[in-house]
Amino acid sequence: MELITPSFGLLFWMVIGFGILCIILIKAFKSITKAIAKREEHINEQLNAAEMAREEMKNLKSEHEALLVKAKEERDAILAEARKMSEKMYDEAKEKASREAQNLIDEAKQNIHFEKMKAITDIKNEIAQMSIEIAEKVLTEELSDKQKQEELVAKWMKDVSIN
Repeated sequence: MELITPSFGLLFWMVIGFGILCIILIKAFKSITKAIAKREEHINEQLNAAEMAREEMKNLKSEHEALLVKAKEERDAILAEARKMSEKMYDEAKEKASREAQNLIDEAKQNIHFEKMKAITDIKNEIAQMSIEIAEKVLTEELSDKQKQEELVAKWMKDVSIN
């Protein structure tokens, strides 16, 4: 059942890791959205300038078509550049988030390993302590009777002389 339901410590570190990842992603997303908003504002300014140029071109029919084509090309170039920049920033942020997520996962795995080793060491120490306590109780019970003590000492002396 322990394999299905994770322990509180594991959940705690997973939540911490996920929180850190979310904070990093939020910060990255904010910087991307700021850059996109600036770019959008720049594009809107360019579009507004193109629109003003179009109004002037209505009065100047001969220059109108040339300026309109130029404005559309600039707009398309700006939009294409904005798209490329947006995609590049998105890919970079995604790659960075993936690297950081992998680092967090690796760190969490290492922490889990250390905690596991610590728990195993604690269990071994507890078992050794229990064994000593049980041995003390057995020896105390065995040595409570004077005749048993003498028999035990005689047996030990016999073992010592044989070896």
